[in-house]
Amino acid sequence: MSKKEKKQNKKMKIFIIVISIIIIIAAAILLAMYLVNKNNKIPTEANNNVIEEIIEDKKINIFSGTERPIAVMIDNHKGAWPQAGLTKAYAIYEIIVEGGETRLMAVFKGQDVSKIGPVRSSRHYFLDYAFENDAIYVHYGWSPKAESDISSLHVNNINGITESESSFWRIKQKSSPHNVLTSTDKIKEIAENKKYKLTSTQKSVLNYVTEEVELENGTTANTVSIPYSTGHTTKYIYNAETKTYTRYAKGTKQTEFETGNTITTKNIIITFVKNTKLNDGENKDRQNLSNIGTFKGYYITNGKAIPITCIKEDRKSQTVYKDEQGNEIKVNDGNTFFNICPIDANVTFE
Repeated sequence: MSKKEKKQNKKMKIFIIVISIIIIIAAAILLAMYLVNKNNKIPTEANNNVIEEIIEDKKINIFSGTERPIAVMIDNHKGAWPQAGLTKAYAIYEIIVEGGETRLMAVFKGQDVSKIGPVRSSRHYFLDYAFENDAIYVHYGWSPKAESDISSLHVNNINGITESESSFWRIKQKSSPHNVLTSTDKIKEIAENKKYKLTSTQKSVLNYVTEEVELENGTTANTVSIPYSTGHTTKYIYNAETKTYTRYAKGTKQTEFETGNTITTKNIIITFVKNTKLNDGENKDRQNLSNIGTFKGYYITNGKAIPITCIKEDRKSQTVYKDEQGNEIKVNDGNTFFNICPIDANVTFE
């Protein structure tokens, strides 16, 4: 055999050895992938679908998407009951107003609500909570202080009094001024015409989690009573089967206007804040709220209550709610009633 043939032979052997090694390595990799996949450690296409379903299940349901929230002032006078749309709101703020009454601000996100109301006039301190939700603020009239603040703070607001009767209409089942309704479609249409932004990337005020929050060391809170004044007490009664609270006002169970469904909530947050009489020149006993700073409160869910600290640094910042250890509280994925009540309110739990 010539030197040339020997050289070619050697090259061929090397080539065969390299190819063999590659085949062995590839076979080993394929075998490993098979064995690992068999034990569900590497996701196949089917496993990918399962993982996607799990991820979908872990998403927060109450606060999702990029549609900008809408905050609507809701009448809470007895003549306004039952109200419309409250069951679709992810957050509802209840605060004292003149005459010992309370007013609500319902906040909606990504919801199609055909009837909301009765819509009532603005009070200036509600703006602070519209701001922290980055919401379009909707009302029907305003107090002098609210009108001034809406202008000076450049609030994206919609005043129903200045809009058409097809956008804010009166119903015959209730008497004026407790009978004005609107809808999310009409609000968004007006907002678009006013060139307000309709999307928002602002995070939620609350730290929602998908795992069920159980306040193991909390105080039993099957019944929660919040006296706003001598004439108005808000009460919540826990239903262990649905793990939600039924809402009562002045001893009356709260229901939805169209469906008659009971108004319930998954979470309750109480903040104790000082309110004083506001001198706005109209002598109507309107209120002022000292709600910027650090305040005591409670977080209530699943039949238990814990003390919390509520921190709001300025009118536009989001309130931060912390437990006694200084950690931001984890909140159940579900709707929340924020009861911002007088600092001396004798709140009780049973």
